Amino acid sequence: MLQAMLAGVASIKAQQTRMNVIGNNLANVNTTAYKGSRVTFQDMLAQTIRGASRPTASLGGTNAIQFGLGVLVAGTDVNNEQGSLNATNRPTDFAIQGNGYFTVSNGDAITYTRDGSFNLDAAGDLVHTATGERLLGWTADPATGVIDTNQPIGVNSSIQVPVGARTAVQQTTNVNWTGNLDSRAFTSGGQSTQSLVRVYDSLGDQHDLTLTITSDPTTTNKWNWTISGANGDTVSTPTGSLTFDPSNGQLLTGNPGNVTINPPAASGTPPFPISLDFSTVSQLATDMQVQASSQNGFAPGSLSSFSVGSDGVITGLYTNGLTRPLGQIALAIFPNPNGLERLGNNLWRNTDNSGVPVVGPPRTGGRGQINAGFLEQSNVDISNEFTDLIVTQRGFQANTKVVTTVDEMLQDLINMKR
Repeated sequence: MLQAMLAGVASIKAQQTRMNVIGNNLANVNTTAYKGSRVTFQDMLAQTIRGASRPTASLGGTNAIQFGLGVLVAGTDVNNEQGSLNATNRPTDFAIQGNGYFTVSNGDAITYTRDGSFNLDAAGDLVHTATGERLLGWTADPATGVIDTNQPIGVNSSIQVPVGARTAVQQTTNVNWTGNLDSRAFTSGGQSTQSLVRVYDSLGDQHDLTLTITSDPTTTNKWNWTISGANGDTVSTPTGSLTFDPSNGQLLTGNPGNVTINPPAASGTPPFPISLDFSTVSQLATDMQVQASSQNGFAPGSLSSFSVGSDGVITGLYTNGLTRPLGQIALAIFPNPNGLERLGNNLWRNTDNSGVPVVGPPRTGGRGQINAGFLEQSNVDISNEFTDLIVTQRGFQANTKVVTTVDEMLQDLINMKR
């Protein structure tokens, strides 16, 4: 009878553990990106009273006589199913759809989280709201915007988005021209047209250039162009020509043209080349007008806002209209994510059984995508938890009945001596 009581006590302890897990799941039903847990049980060692015997010529075989000694907690498993996504419309809130964990660091160690609630601190770092740990990733080259995702991620690989602090310029390397040159100019004594364009050097200083196109007096369907600067600017190789097909007015030769702008020596800006693209200029029998349709330079501008794509690339928008990558968020995946250890504050750390984290960009190598302006919700199912709550309560009550019943039987046994 004592063994029955001990088995009941062991089950009571196991049901208490299960109740603790259920209570923790329900407590975290609204915790961002929380992953619910479950308890699994295993029977305790069984005591063998008589072993099994094999059949003989005269008798059949007999089974072993055993009875169990109770129940033990086999383990707690984490449910890593995707939680639903909730729109927050905050640009620093990120939700992972699919596999992966954000990597964050306190400067000494890297931990992992599915909680994508981040904020910008005073230094421009993206930091985890609950802990202040910095979000890790790759920083783009300030000059070119190129992101090298082959670089290893370390404790200091934080991503900065210095809104209002960072400035950017872009030197003009290409000017596109569009419009029409009047084909009737060769029968009316010749014509010319002028167009003004503003370009920018490597320091963001502006330079005004004037394009002049004149019909060639010696050859039909040919036009000569010149580029001149202003305010002390000179232009190297400032001339060229354009030849058109007389049957359709399309450009035959002369595209592109290449010139070099030479700013005044006092400006401190070195000469810079510009390619002139005339491919969309036509020669038709209509009014003549040629103008610059676009140029790829920008004056200095400061970072005003940013956006995050599904691939984790953070793109900055500057006040001068320039957009440039600032960095890319890193995600980590594990061979066995159920082997991660909870640290509290929605953080996890890798263990010997989780495997080594494989860090890379989102949407690569089986990693999920990032949804900016969303947060992942807890995946706890309240209906399942309440059902388990009832089952656990009944299991606890049943085993307390075993203990009280054995106690009464022992009392009856003691009373036999009276």
